[in-house]
Amino acid sequence: MAPVDHVDHNALEQKLKDIIQDLYQVMVQVSTYDSMGRSSREVLTSEIKTLSRSLQALHTAASPPNNLPSIPPELIEYVENGRNPDIYTREFVELVRRGNQLMRGKLNAFASFRDVLAEQMTVAMPELRDDVAHVVEATGGVAPGRAVEQRNGNAPAGAVAADGLLSAGGGGGGGAASAGMSG
Repeated sequence: MAPVDHVDHNALEQKLKDIIQDLYQVMVQVSTYDSMGRSSREVLTSEIKTLSRSLQALHTAASPPNNLPSIPPELIEYVENGRNPDIYTREFVELVRRGNQLMRGKLNAFASFRDVLAEQMTVAMPELRDDVAHVVEATGGVAPGRAVEQRNGNAPAGAVAADGLLSAGGGGGGGAASAGMSG
């Protein structure tokens, strides 16, 4: 169990003394309050705000710090129902893994769509070839003309292939199969 921070009693005592002083100031202002005078109202308001700040400071100093870890309510429910919390952890990890696989599939699908769209745009509108290449490279892909060079083995050694893997001096480009993904 983590050590509990002890409250500094001298600091709390000083804050209590400040509150007593603020209460005394409010008492003085109330006893000399002039309902017609505008300055009396402002001074009393100021003293009450000072008292409020002192009370908040005391509350903050006296409250124990909340350093406890956050426990998911579902995990507490698992334990209350007599189930093993390791099962919850295993199911949670499996759920996250499935979500990550789904997201990776979406990322790969969008990357493939980006590459196909870029290739078709450069064929249909050759005047946009440089702009398309810039957009493809800015989004992590390989420009259509350079992808053909990599597939033919003309890319420099250590260049990043379209699937994001480092090619070892040539061959490259196996897509999802070389990335270790299986259906």
